[in-house]
Amino acid sequence: MKLQGGRIEAFVARPDPKIRAVLVYGPDTGLVRERIDRLMRTVVDDPQDPFRVADLTPDDLKADPTRLVDEAAALSLTGGRRVVRLRDAADAVAPRVKAFLEDGKGDALVLLQAGDLPKTSALRKLCEGADDAAALPCYADEGAGLETLVRDVLGSAGLAASPDAMGFLLTHLGSDRQLIRSELDKLVLYMGGRGQVSLADVAACIGDTAALGLDDLAYAVADGDNATAQRVLDRLYREGTNPVGVLRSLQRHFQRLHLAVGAMQAGKTADQAVASLRPPVFFKVADRFKGQMRRWTVPLIGQALDLLLEAEMDCKTTGLPAEEMCARAVMQVARAAGAVRR
Repeated sequence: MKLQGGRIEAFVARPDPKIRAVLVYGPDTGLVRERIDRLMRTVVDDPQDPFRVADLTPDDLKADPTRLVDEAAALSLTGGRRVVRLRDAADAVAPRVKAFLEDGKGDALVLLQAGDLPKTSALRKLCEGADDAAALPCYADEGAGLETLVRDVLGSAGLAASPDAMGFLLTHLGSDRQLIRSELDKLVLYMGGRGQVSLADVAACIGDTAALGLDDLAYAVADGDNATAQRVLDRLYREGTNPVGVLRSLQRHFQRLHLAVGAMQAGKTADQAVASLRPPVFFKVADRFKGQMRRWTVPLIGQALDLLLEAEMDCKTTGLPAEEMCARAVMQVARAAGAVRR
């Protein structure tokens, strides 16, 4: 069974009892871990309980091909339903999962924790097509999804973000669900009670560590500094940053450039155009941003945005290596910037 959209949250909160195996996969590893933990807690109070939780790896199944079936059929010495979690699940374990689904013994909930799986993945196809299994994709919290998360977390503490504060949060929280929640929890603690969260509150509390590398990349690309852009991109990949998140960050930067350059064409000065942006441009890079405004025209920015959007769609739909397609788009835009002479 394939789950999407709002059905995922409803399922995670209350899994269908007929589902015996759940594949949780995607590029947002923080969200994968969070959903695995929530699913475990629908069965056991303590995910570390050795009597009711079995933690397996692909190497365990390689050493003992029947291990998954045996663990799922085992009874807890202390009573109650068991959970079997298989970490780092990939296509190599698909035959073992298929054997478990066909075996039918035991009432354990089997949780398959995986990374980003393409549409052609055998494990993904198995769980999407089985009546007693489910597949839950986990993609980065972006756009409306991220805004909803921010509103929910702040709202539960009696807080609401001002428009400027929300804009800052959406561009500085990064894309990893666990990091996002950690930063929001810190903001809630900082506020210490009900009220409105201002831009000053957010700037004083929320760290830039999740977005710093992305900002470095965006400025290097828009400056036409391809060598620096590739070095920063390599660092982001090593840190586990999702290529789609990289492309979305670049799109946001060029959208802001588009707004600023358009404001100048409407008669505003460069300072006025930059001051009109929300969230505001960080003062340390304001002069650099103005330099990019002089370099880029509205038509050129439109071409860059088209290229970045096309790269994002390719990452999501072609099944080709997303990191390579993202790197190619970064290089193309940076070279275009380097070729501009204003």
